Amino acid sequence: MFIIIGFVVVFGGVVIGFLMAGGNLIVLIQISEFVVIGSAAIGSLLISSPLPLIKKIVKEISHVFKHNGNTKEDYMQMLKAFSDLFLIAQREGLLAIEKHIENPDNSEVLNKATKFINDSYRKNFFCDTMKVMLAGSVPPHEIEGLMDAEIETFEKENKPVHETIGRVGDSLPGLGIVAAVLGIIVTMGSINAGAEAVGHHVAAALVGTFLGVLLAYGFVNPVAANLALIMEERAQDLQIIKSYILAYAKGNPPFVAAEIARRTIFSDERPTFAELETSLRGKK
Repeated sequence: MFIIIGFVVVFGGVVIGFLMAGGNLIVLIQISEFVVIGSAAIGSLLISSPLPLIKKIVKEISHVFKHNGNTKEDYMQMLKAFSDLFLIAQREGLLAIEKHIENPDNSEVLNKATKFINDSYRKNFFCDTMKVMLAGSVPPHEIEGLMDAEIETFEKENKPVHETIGRVGDSLPGLGIVAAVLGIIVTMGSINAGAEAVGHHVAAALVGTFLGVLLAYGFVNPVAANLALIMEERAQDLQIIKSYILAYAKGNPPFVAAEIARRTIFSDERPTFAELETSLRGKK
């Protein structure tokens, strides 16, 4: 939602400022400049990126517009679901939670954490790790190494997405100059057509530079920065799950494991000790 508001503010501010200075919006509508800059930007993306990365970029850009980060309540629900699950394991044995791990979507315990159960990556990360624990007596350091490897893979896999978008954004001012130079070439070809025609062509050429800079610093690079923050948040969510599982694997009770995991949550969404305790104990 905020990214759309940001787009409106950037575009609206530029347009209003231009009109306040006495500008004519019709002058900015130079289709040829859009074609040159847009096609060159898309072409450079196709040249620099393999097909799987392009698919991932398209997918992640769509997530930017509908991304809604986890709230304090979401984290408390997740930690409570984990605690309830491991309390069952303490009372009835680790194999008692196998049905919850094998079919998390049908688990009445894990389904209490709505945001967690609807996030396939977090859900699979948790359940796949727990399947390893259920398969046999795996030492905690091996479990930690397993989770670290997956988190590292997640970061390496997703890092090129925002970096590639950022590189396209960085190239846009240069592509704007290319469009402007082409406009000047056209201007030189019509220099005998009179001052009015020359002025029109020069204005069209300058629009190319304007579009390149505006698209880069007003839209594309901010989207890349937003994606980078989303990826960091998602990677941190995996770290939270890792902290909980590892703490429990080392013999800590579910409440202590939840407290250890709580401290890895970013401060803006981190519940207090009292809030977490109240949630885990089911108090109102």
